[in-house]
Amino acid sequence: MLPNPSPTPHPWRKRLLATEFIALAILLGSMAILGRSSDGGTLNPAWLIIPAAASLAVFLSFIGLMYLRWVVAAEAGKATRHKLVFGLLAVTLLGVWVYGIANTWLSMNAG
Repeated sequence: MLPNPSPTPHPWRKRLLATEFIALAILLGSMAILGRSSDGGTLNPAWLIIPAAASLAVFLSFIGLMYLRWVVAAEAGKATRHKLVFGLLAVTLLGVWVYGIANTWLSMNAG
């Protein structure tokens, strides 16, 4: 018996993967550059927009890939439960991102 051929991937999958890895490279590069430049003096908080935007892009593309994997691929009978669990997980991940960005911003402005 021959195995079933793999289904064609969703058209957004490649775009989301590319976005995730490009944003991750930008995030790591900006953190390395900002880490070197902040050793000698004060850092302008506006420069934190670059790693914040890159980390948001990583989170959003990761969430998009999870959506494709869990909700789009789910059976019709279980789709509602998958959407509910996915929604809770997405809100939690974005809440963690907002919490981290807010704490970073507050610590930069407090000192």
